[in-house]
Amino acid sequence: MQDTFPANLAFACSLFPSIADVCRRVGINRQQFNKYLSGQVRPSRHNMRRICDFFGVTESELLLEEGRFADLLSLRRDRRGEIAAPPYVRQIEKLVRLSARLDRYVGCYYRYFYAFSYPGRIIRSFAMLWERDGRYYWKNIERHAHQVGQPAEVSKYDGMAFFLGERIMVVEYERLLATSITEMMLYPSYRSSVDYLLGLQTGGPLKRGRMPSASTVMLEYLGPQVDFRRALSRCGTFAPDELDPRIAKLIENRILPDSWVFEIEQL
Repeated sequence: MQDTFPANLAFACSLFPSIADVCRRVGINRQQFNKYLSGQVRPSRHNMRRICDFFGVTESELLLEEGRFADLLSLRRDRRGEIAAPPYVRQIEKLVRLSARLDRYVGCYYRYFYAFSYPGRIIRSFAMLWERDGRYYWKNIERHAHQVGQPAEVSKYDGMAFFLGERIMVVEYERLLATSITEMMLYPSYRSSVDYLLGLQTGGPLKRGRMPSASTVMLEYLGPQVDFRRALSRCGTFAPDELDPRIAKLIENRILPDSWVFEIEQL
């Protein structure tokens, strides 16, 4: 059976100003992308998902006969001649339009919370928030070194941030397995400079069952740019007495007096 993927990919790219534009927007190296177009290699599962999400098609649709695929994309093009975004993309774009600016929060952070998978331990991870084309993107990296001398396990999370209803909201997913989504809701800072952001997060452990979990979370602002290697070297799992007592106290998970739900007070 003829492999229609390269031809269909080339046709989808032809609906945009250039292949370079597609590569930039999808986030795939042009040299690697050329190999997909020539049929030399097939994208990895991760890159295939990114390509399909960008063009608003499924992998099976991208492998249709060339004529059927062209007809499919023609039906999904809007009046301006661009590929019409599928409904889930339009929902995200609506949130982008409604979101207030997050410019003052752009930069690097340490993130603190009691670990879902390691009872009694606090995770300090390294996170970054940046803006591109009016959207705010999020990356979080966790290191888990369980015993001295053993290599640390690394988990990476990608996501987006929004400023809605006077709350900062971050939605992220774990990149490797793509089986875990975390939502973080933070109080904004009303001080002259950002130092700490406090809030709640929901998610689930990657290592300990599948139980939904929630915890208090704190972001410590490090600055617009930092020494990445040095910052990451200070990440890991810690006992509460190994960290600043104020931080350990603020992220305690407890139900406040006269409250029936899990909530936090502002800093």
